[in-house]
Formats: sequence, C-alpha cells, structure tokens
Amino acid sequence: MKCFLIFKDKSKSKREAKSAPELRDQRKSDSSAINRTTRSLPSPRSIDELYREKEHNSRVFSYQELRDATNGFNRMLKIGEGGFGSVYKGTIRPENEKGAPVVVAIKKLNKHGFQGHKEWLAEVQFLGIVNHPNLVKLLGYCGVDDERGIQRLLVYEFMPNRSLEHHLFSRALPTLPWKTRLEILLGAAQGLAYLHGGLEVKVIYRDFKASNVLLEENFKPKLSDFGLAREGPQGDRTHVSTAVVGTLGYAAPEYVETGHLTIQSDIWTFGVVLYEILTGRRTVERNRPTMEQKLLDWVKQYPSDSKKFSMMMDPRLRNQYSINAARKVAKLADSCLNKNAKERPTMNQVVESLEIAIQESESDEVNYTSQTTGSATSSSRMIQQNKK
Repeated sequence: MKCFLIFKDKSKSKREAKSAPELRDQRKSDSSAINRTTRSLPSPRSIDELYREKEHNSRVFSYQELRDATNGFNRMLKIGEGGFGSVYKGTIRPENEKGAPVVVAIKKLNKHGFQGHKEWLAEVQFLGIVNHPNLVKLLGYCGVDDERGIQRLLVYEFMPNRSLEHHLFSRALPTLPWKTRLEILLGAAQGLAYLHGGLEVKVIYRDFKASNVLLEENFKPKLSDFGLAREGPQGDRTHVSTAVVGTLGYAAPEYVETGHLTIQSDIWTFGVVLYEILTGRRTVERNRPTMEQKLLDWVKQYPSDSKKFSMMMDPRLRNQYSINAARKVAKLADSCLNKNAKERPTMNQVVESLEIAIQESESDEVNYTSQTTGSATSSSRMIQQNKK
C-alpha cells in the first residue's frame, strides 16, 4: 500500500518538517466516486477539500515543543493509552507567547503502527473542519520524519473528568447520577447528529463508545478519537465499503457481516451505550456467568414494558431514577438496535427522545420530592400529637 504524501517541505535539509497533512491518494478516490450526473448542482466537496480551507487554524508544533510540554513524555504525566499510543497531560505556551500556559492532552503515536499513522491523518482532517460544543477541540499536531524516526502527535484541549467509561464503570468513584447520565448521552447524541447532518458532507464516526465520550469539569460531554471516522456515502451510493474495525461488542451486525458502513452503523452503537447507561454494565464482561457476559443478550430478559424491567437497572442507582424515563430510554435503545438498519431512528430523533426522557425525569423528581416532603411533614405532625 502506498504511503500518503504528508508534508510540503521544499527544503532538502534534515530539519523538522512542519506542515499540514494531505491525503492526495484518498482525494483522487473520493472525487472519482462522487456522483456528477446532475451538473446543475455543485458537487459536494470532500473532507480533504473542506480541510484545505481551514488548515491554517491548526497549530503546527515541533517535536521538541511537545517533548518539553510533557517533561520528556514523563510516565507520571501519562493519562491514557490505546491502540494509537499513549496520551499525556502537558502544558504549552500560547503561540504568540502572550498569556498563561495552557493545559492540554497530547496523544503520541506508537512508532511501529501504520494503522496509527492513518488514524493520525484522519483525526487532523476531521477535527480540523468540525466545530461543535460536543466535539473535542484539536489544538494542533506534530508530524515529522527525521533521524529519530516517524513522530506523529496530536494536541487536544484537556478534559479534566476523563471519560464516561471511567465514571460509569469504576467502583472507586461515586455513582454517576441518573440525570447526569442522560445529560451526557444527550450531549453525545447532539455531537453525532452534527456529524451526520450538520456539515457539507456526512461523517460516520464509527467508534462511539463510553471511553470516547470525554467529560469537562462540569461533566459536559465531548466526542473524541476520530481516527476511525469516515466520510459518508455521496450521490447515489448507499454505503462506504471498508475493512471492519472498531471495538468488540459495539459494531452493527450488517457492518460486521458485509463491511458496508453507513450512518445507521453509528445509531446501532449508540443503542449499545444506552443499555450500558441503564445497566451499569459493559457490553462484554467475561468475568460474569455465561448467560450474562453479552449485555445485549442479557437485557432481553427484561423488556421495557415488563414488571421485571427494574431488575435490569444499575443497582448502584439505588432506585434514584425515573422508572418511566428509564423505560423510554430502553425503548429508544431497542429502536437503535433494530436489525433492519433502515428502521433505526435518526440521531435527531434520538436527541428528541432523550430530551423528553430528561424532562420526564425532572418531573418525576419534583413529584418524588413533594411526596417525600409531605410524608416527612405528616410524620412530624404525628410525633408532635403523640407528645401532647
């Protein structure tokens, strides 16, 4: 496979190359696939073309700048690790050298992975064109080939509360409240809806999961890790054909079987995470009894309209949730997990359903508080009467 042309460094010297990445090979294949039969309408621009308009917005860092920012990629500053490589907490100086240093997250590519190189290119381009409050901001990147080898790094805004996965599944942290769970999923859904319909091209995220939903200090969610994102089908095309990649337990069945990637693939994955939110369980847990290891199989025992439904809910919530809203969320999850991809809701419809569930939770919370207060008042009166 040909390696993509990355840098536009005209110099023959061995100094560090600093430039915006390009995907020339991909651009040729994308442009040839665009339906151009309707000449009265302008052809949609590709991700590459959209990125070229905004590439000047991304800051290009030298390798030494990022090495200094992380104290030599000190292990004490490592805050995460994945297939791409390691993520470090760092501090960078403003580009104009004015103002206070900025805390950032710096992702460093594993030198020995070509897949990581492709994901780095994808992240630079996709995050270079998107602009939404529920998508993480890419502040800059570094890409150099020198005597030290291949160096690929990404610089993001720092998210102090780590990920949804961390708060949902870690037993060392306080239980994530019911309403907070819904608000996080609502923000994530709004981010996905933007990717699916808020740009000139459709973007298939392809890797939605709890670990890729990062949280700000106030638990506002932002989608991260766009290394597997793909430009959606254009013209008369119904899907994008690609190798099946992603995380075990999340990929839509039609994608796994055929390699045909669509917007509906993201909807399926969102449905999986909805059930993780409800149950407090991961999609696959090998340490559980055989019948409980696969989440989507296990939850079938507790339909949303059955009396047994509450037995499925995360016990750590201690019944501090709206049962009516929870049933609605379960029904939404079931619709997202429809085997017929065409019958799944759109992300805009998912957003609307989650907004209704949050409103119902707030209403039930008021009623619960009123009932609790009323019961406490009655009990107090009885005590006072007994004393007399």
